[in-house]
Amino acid sequence: MHPNPVFRTAGRDRNLAFARDRAFGMLAVADDAAPLLSHVPFVLSEAGGHADLHLVRSNPIIRVLARPRPARIAVSGPDSYVSPDWYGAEDQVPTWNYVAVHLTGLLELRPVDELPALLDRQSARFEERLQPKPPWTTAKMTPDALDRMMRVIVPCRLRIEAVDGTWKLNQNKAEAERLRAAEAVAKDGIGHELQALAQLMREA
Repeated sequence: MHPNPVFRTAGRDRNLAFARDRAFGMLAVADDAAPLLSHVPFVLSEAGGHADLHLVRSNPIIRVLARPRPARIAVSGPDSYVSPDWYGAEDQVPTWNYVAVHLTGLLELRPVDELPALLDRQSARFEERLQPKPPWTTAKMTPDALDRMMRVIVPCRLRIEAVDGTWKLNQNKAEAERLRAAEAVAKDGIGHELQALAQLMREA
């Protein structure tokens, strides 16, 4: 998270809403050599107290979960390079605007009999956005194929102890400078989801 408090004013509810909507992030677990990383979809509980996910059984993270381990899911949002020329003011420097939320807590293995419900919750969360197509469910799989899939994945839960967010949107600039930069990001930005980032900068 960026250390400047001006970029960290979003409350827990806004950060959780952002993470819930994205529902995909980088899971990091500490290890002796380097952090173990995995890119995972997840489902947040209604109150935001935990995130459920699954990993393939051969994932190195599974091998260190004999007991719950400290872990973090980093959820990234829109981002872009910002040129100092875009502010229309002197003595500016380049920067990168972005949104990111971190969910931190203890990661634990869950009983394998929780897998069917977890997969149905995950797929339902995304399938509902694909309307009007009929949603996919595990019921569409043959029992043998479903059983084979279940044997190679493992359910996990991150019990969330802290929620932190950085919304770096040029809040430290004068309004006119920020708005000029937002228009330039929308037109010429270098990054991802430029229109969404520009709108957040306008609203900052």
